[in-house]
Amino acid sequence: MTNRTNAVWRDRRHAPVLALALALLPAAPALAQSEGYFKGKTVVINIGGTAGGGIDVGARIMARFLGKFLPGQPQVVAQNMPGAGGVRLLEYLVFQAPKDGTVLGAFASGPLVEPLVGPRKPAYGIADFAAIGALEKDVAFCTSWFKSPVKTLEEARHTVVTVAGTGAGSGTDTDPAVLNEVLGTKFKVITGYLGTQETALAVERGEVEGRCGFGFASLKASRPDWLKENKLNFIVQMGLEPHPLAKDVPLALDLADTPEKKAMIRLMSAHLALGRPYLAPPGAHPERVAELRKGFMAAMADAELRAEFAKASGGDEPEPTEGAAMQKLLLDMQATPAPVVERLRALLNP
Repeated sequence: MTNRTNAVWRDRRHAPVLALALALLPAAPALAQSEGYFKGKTVVINIGGTAGGGIDVGARIMARFLGKFLPGQPQVVAQNMPGAGGVRLLEYLVFQAPKDGTVLGAFASGPLVEPLVGPRKPAYGIADFAAIGALEKDVAFCTSWFKSPVKTLEEARHTVVTVAGTGAGSGTDTDPAVLNEVLGTKFKVITGYLGTQETALAVERGEVEGRCGFGFASLKASRPDWLKENKLNFIVQMGLEPHPLAKDVPLALDLADTPEKKAMIRLMSAHLALGRPYLAPPGAHPERVAELRKGFMAAMADAELRAEFAKASGGDEPEPTEGAAMQKLLLDMQATPAPVVERLRALLNP
């Protein structure tokens, strides 16, 4: 402390002024920190599906809450970017989206497998994306409409079942092909539908008999009346474990009868532990990723968000996966043995 400063301290006439100055000194850094990087910015959640589907419903709930848990409390908006079962959005994140944390993608979990087993060998891997978090843990079903003559797995092994698909990277298209190979079912995909709502309408109109890759959470969010009115036959489920409410529905992983087939089903099911995932672009700024992950989990703990989510999901509260754990699972998926990956790629891209 200098002599001049000591003099000021000794001069009581200056004490009120100095006290005010000292009180103001910590205010500037604290204010700057509370404003944060996102202040005045807009964060966009792009939705890899159409309006009204389960991905859309969850993303619009998240958009209403995420901003208040990010530094600077930015505006958060959600907008739809459907196409190719989510692959269009993946490629947008890779090649066009800014990497500053202001653009995210909300997906079905199926596109998490596409870079591994899709028709191309892209210049990116799924673990290259920055995992922000996933809304829930899920399973996916192959279903048929209640009017379909095919109601069980055994019947699906002997009779062709037409199912609606949304694109090559989606579970609607990949799950039937893998099940046909591993379990001997006869699902026939009629692909090209834009999203969940369009596939549901196709089933209701009788254009197809059912749909595979139907996440239970998405089903409850988009067509809860189907469940209440028993309008679906649940033929088989994909997941690492059966859904607690559907333990009587056969689990494909349990039925695979060789190590290679089990590895195929495991890879195609692992992503379901990351139901409705959120990704930032490859190369996103690490500090922004950390803030987004923290904000995502804080939002998921918010009582109001959980109540909205439960209402939209037919009573189930979310079971989120935080970003670092999600990133590890993506790395595990990317480390699948090459022969299994090549067999799946050949199967899914004839």
